[in-house]
Amino acid sequence: MDLGELGGSTALLTDQYELTMLQAALNSGTADRRAVFEVFARHLPNGRRYGVVAGTGRLLDAIEAFSFDEAALEFLSARGVVDETTTAWLEKFRFTGNVWGYPEGECYFPESPILVVEGTFAEAVMLETVVLSILNHDCAIASAASRMVQAAQGRPLIEMGSRRTHERAAIAAARAAYVAGFATTSNLEAGRRYGVPTAGTSAHAFTLLHDSERHAFEAQLASLGQGTTLLVDTYDVERAVRTAVELAGPSLGAVRIDSGDLGVMARRVRAQLDELGAHDTRIVVTGDLDEYGIAALAAAPVDGYGVGTALVTGSGAPTASLVYKLVARSDGPEDDAPMRSVAKRSAGKPTRGGRKAAIRRFDARGTAYSEVLTTGEPTPGPRDRLLHVPLIQDGTVVGRETLEAARERHARAVRELPATALQLSKGEPALPTEFLDGGPRR
Repeated sequence: MDLGELGGSTALLTDQYELTMLQAALNSGTADRRAVFEVFARHLPNGRRYGVVAGTGRLLDAIEAFSFDEAALEFLSARGVVDETTTAWLEKFRFTGNVWGYPEGECYFPESPILVVEGTFAEAVMLETVVLSILNHDCAIASAASRMVQAAQGRPLIEMGSRRTHERAAIAAARAAYVAGFATTSNLEAGRRYGVPTAGTSAHAFTLLHDSERHAFEAQLASLGQGTTLLVDTYDVERAVRTAVELAGPSLGAVRIDSGDLGVMARRVRAQLDELGAHDTRIVVTGDLDEYGIAALAAAPVDGYGVGTALVTGSGAPTASLVYKLVARSDGPEDDAPMRSVAKRSAGKPTRGGRKAAIRRFDARGTAYSEVLTTGEPTPGPRDRLLHVPLIQDGTVVGRETLEAARERHARAVRELPATALQLSKGEPALPTEFLDGGPRR
């Protein structure tokens, strides 16, 4: 997140009703009641088999920077959003509670409590909007990216969707895609900020700039070397491939095809490259690909894919449909005040009360078979894994980790799922979610 553009604070990345609830709670004397909120999705989008947790690192940065500076307070006062008492409270606000969550890169399923926020009602409710805006976006992108990675069957993918989304969302999308297994991004800011490997060569405009395709290839090779990727579908593909190999020799790194029937074109280009002796020259395809298009090219001689629009829009599911719901609260501000379970009973939008622990169960082969949620003390068995890890303790971030760690975790998490999780057809979640009160039964 670019805090410079926000004046160093993330506090106004919120909805006004968070502040009006705060003001009313302060006035009624309930603001200091202890509260537990959970983030979960009631269902997975589009019949998908699993979701992917992403954005955790960005969220921790945002919470750490969530304080109301002078400019923010002046804005709120000038608009009459809050009264003087609430303004004074906001001036001193720092989140001092605790946050637990599924670690970044982990898979999740319907009702999985991927984030648990505990603090006073006042401080926990303040985080709702920023939590959901980050996690809903990044989880959606990572979930789509993971499906694409599985469809690619080990072939590398390039994230290249910056021109198809908001400039800030593009950076977050590149990060989320990398967590899910994409190899590189075209977005340089994602490379600078998060260390995501970057890649890129040329577009059709570069070819059209020159008097001929040959001149364009000569210029690119002179600048980037023989290992570069030449775009061969501006005019005639067969002629372009011949020119490319003639100029670069058999050590040409790759050719890119961006249009037409990509499977047919890839086979023709592979045959031509082999005939010209360029056996090691790779073929990269781009052009409105999604997981289904990638899967359809599984048998084609394709060595890599570039994905843009479908990736940054969640491939039809631009939000993870996560919600932030109060599940428990105390009757008073005292630390030892008993907590009571609370839940909505709204038609179509009910919630399950009580703070939940999450356990993933595995069979003897190491394959996950169930997600168990319990409001009791968790008692994991020898093949079970507790899913929550501490992220913030008493207001201090304790759960930061490298992007590589999240990426490696996701690769492991997918390997642990049953084979049905990798199917692209619509179906039930790969793991059933089981609810138990009072602790999981063995």
